[in-house]
Amino acid sequence: MNRELQELLQSDLKRCYDLPLSAKDRFFLPLQMKYLRLWRKTAWHYRNKRGSLLTKILSLRLDALSERSQIQIPREVTAGPGLYIGHLGRVIVHPDTLIGKNVNLSTGVTIGAAGRGKEKRAPRIGDCVWIGTNAVIVGDVTIGNDVMIAPGAFVNFDVPDHSVVVGNPGVVHSRENATEGYVNRRL
Repeated sequence: MNRELQELLQSDLKRCYDLPLSAKDRFFLPLQMKYLRLWRKTAWHYRNKRGSLLTKILSLRLDALSERSQIQIPREVTAGPGLYIGHLGRVIVHPDTLIGKNVNLSTGVTIGAAGRGKEKRAPRIGDCVWIGTNAVIVGDVTIGNDVMIAPGAFVNFDVPDHSVVVGNPGVVHSRENATEGYVNRRL
């Protein structure tokens, strides 16, 4: 397995577990972690070995696991190390989304594009971002580093670093160490 891919897989596991994991522990990973691992492999092969038989097989397996888990992160999404999905449940991410490192996605999160045609753009999520249950981030927006998006928040605007966003419509509150205690085991 490619070293870059192996490091990404390990980084996601390190957000939750002390490594190394035994074969038994790997077998009993929660479904959302199994999805994330398969998504990483599929996305890496899609970018580096597009059109290969293995890429097609991984894509089919990812589609099937997506139906079971209700997590929909397309293989086109670019995400840094340490992505964490806390629980099973609907998570939808637009294919053009860029996600930084040490990002937590909660149940019910929707990250989508807004606009049409050439104006259709997806969010860019910074590093050390915690996105709460049922939060919606939509449009050509940039979410800074060390940002907490509270549960149920609606965000269709840029969010500066070191902020907490609450409410619908979202209201930004400046706060140093906004994700302390929420984004744990940072890489």
